[in-house]
Amino acid sequence: MVSGEDSTVRPLRAAAPPEDVSAVPRRGWIPRPRRPRRDPSTPPAAETPPAAETDAGAGPAGGQPPTADAPPEPGKTPEPDAKPEPDAKPEPGGGAAGGRRRRIPFAHAVRLPPPRQAVGAATRATRAWSRRPSGRLTLPALFLFALVAATAAVGAVVVPSAVRAPRPVAVDDAATAGPGFPSVTATTGVPVLPGGSGPALPPGGFPTGGVAPTGPVAPTAAGRPADGLADWARVTGGKVGISPIAMQAYGYAELVLAQTNRSCQLSWTTLAAIGYVESRHGQANGATLGPDGRAVPEIIGDPLDGKGGRSLIRDTDGGLFDRDTVYDRAIGPMQFIPTTWQQVGADADNDGRKDPHDLDDTALAAGNYLCQGGRNMTIPGDWWGAILSYNDVRRYAQDVFDKAHEYGRASRT
Repeated sequence: MVSGEDSTVRPLRAAAPPEDVSAVPRRGWIPRPRRPRRDPSTPPAAETPPAAETDAGAGPAGGQPPTADAPPEPGKTPEPDAKPEPDAKPEPGGGAAGGRRRRIPFAHAVRLPPPRQAVGAATRATRAWSRRPSGRLTLPALFLFALVAATAAVGAVVVPSAVRAPRPVAVDDAATAGPGFPSVTATTGVPVLPGGSGPALPPGGFPTGGVAPTGPVAPTAAGRPADGLADWARVTGGKVGISPIAMQAYGYAELVLAQTNRSCQLSWTTLAAIGYVESRHGQANGATLGPDGRAVPEIIGDPLDGKGGRSLIRDTDGGLFDRDTVYDRAIGPMQFIPTTWQQVGADADNDGRKDPHDLDDTALAAGNYLCQGGRNMTIPGDWWGAILSYNDVRRYAQDVFDKAHEYGRASRT
């Protein structure tokens, strides 16, 4: 800067106002009074009573009192009007100092009903117990036990319905219906469907046995082993209305099973009842039973194509037994399904082959099937279970029961 020239630079403002300059409040601004800090150990000072007012006409100097519009004295800053502290709360008893008002949380102010209080207390107690060592060991064990119990309960309901019973040996008797062989549906009016409902089975019922066959069970030089029962078959068959050839097949099967499976105690009356319901003892569809026990022509049921109330079973034997390469068919006097015949087929006449169209072979095979699983056919529960495993139709089982009971009663007359 050149000496003698006026400076255009403004002087710097001081960081703090000088101590000798009083601060001038801004227009319209009223400072908030602050509460003085008090030492808790010092008792509060007694309040100073307000000064007594002077006479109405006297002021501080004996003249008129100064008005609100009186100017402040020179050199003094006017004091702003004091306002009450907004945070100040009235104290009990009207005092400015004292205990503070007690605040009660809302949750504790509302009383819960006794049941909810008990539940809450139990929950808190359980939570506290679960944090202890005993709770940390017991709770997982209880959870595991509950999981196992739930799994067992679900399995008891789901597994029986998911696992199917063994496939019946014979299918619906409607599959073998034909000329001269009325079906159960045609005679009773009850639809025959696998697993369908029907008349209630007699509780604890059991068909009475007939006259037991007597005769040799070893092969004879004259022909088939069942020929040894010719006399018994002629007499008993005449009483029950069954041909001697068929009676010989049923009686011989009972004798063989009495030696090979003594605990089964199967009677010929049950086998004869099944033979009647299935094929009228080998005479369904116009067939006749030859002296060798073979039905001619062969008895073959309708295709198991899932129609007309029949089961749906695709071909399993390549047409070897049922002459059908598309679907399986029930075959023979006892109406075996090819797959079942391959499992339980028997050779009862010792001709060297298992023939599903020979009543001798099929009667013994049916007896082997009914006795499997350790069944005792003199126990009602085992008897009904065996018949329903042969054909799972309640109407079918009822017809077999009625016929077996009829044969047993007629043979003893």
